[in-house]
Amino acid sequence: MELLLTILSTFLATVRDVAPIGVLLLFFQLIVLRERVPYLKRVVLGFLYVICGLALFLIGLDQALFPIGEIMAQQLTDPAFVRGESTSGEIIESVKIHWWQYYWVYIFAAAIGFSTTIAEPSLIAVAMKANEASGGALSPWGLRIAVAIGVAISIALGAFRIVTGTSLAYYMMAGYLLVIVQTLLAPKMIVPLAYDSGGVTTSTVTVPLVTALGLGLASTVPGRSALIDGFGLIALASLFPMITVMAYAQISEWRGKKMVSAPQPQHSVSQD
Repeated sequence: MELLLTILSTFLATVRDVAPIGVLLLFFQLIVLRERVPYLKRVVLGFLYVICGLALFLIGLDQALFPIGEIMAQQLTDPAFVRGESTSGEIIESVKIHWWQYYWVYIFAAAIGFSTTIAEPSLIAVAMKANEASGGALSPWGLRIAVAIGVAISIALGAFRIVTGTSLAYYMMAGYLLVIVQTLLAPKMIVPLAYDSGGVTTSTVTVPLVTALGLGLASTVPGRSALIDGFGLIALASLFPMITVMAYAQISEWRGKKMVSAPQPQHSVSQD
């Protein structure tokens, strides 16, 4: 019964959120353009699909993704897991936990960042369009892996920031300074795509798990605030893909120039 009430309330909330979009489209179609809505039945059916899909997605976030992220963060930061146990099975409470002892947290954060980005639908769409626009010069998998590496680094670094309690501003300033330098040096054709790659990572799959991980870490690491330290992972996840995509293009350009400038082997012609 409780689940049915949750589904109903989420469905009604989704209808309320989506309704302004439908009203806006109808206003422009009927009042501004003064035209009937083409394919009215298909449009109405599509809106129903959108509402049902969003409602189910929000329920899935609340029931599965957020709890999983928080539970994993709690387990990985549990003192019994971080410190280890003595031979008698008792937890060593007197030993202070240092930031490097949370290495499993950093590994898990990087793995979550990489895997969720590879599965991100918006990134897949952008990679396919980039491949088409470049005439096949840009590999979809190459772009997706470059972005995923950037997100993996950012989430691991964000987990390190939460564990150590350092300010997010330092990471953002250093990161954007590097982006500015790369923008001046990277191939011009890749710069807009690199900037867009930072935006498409913060979408339906990555954001829920990363947010849950950040809040879970900040809630379980001693001395951290969920409000101050728990957020900011998404900002880092938008920053580092720009760095890795431009670095990918710079490395590719450097390798291409090196292959062109490499001396070709001389073949001697024997004379009879």
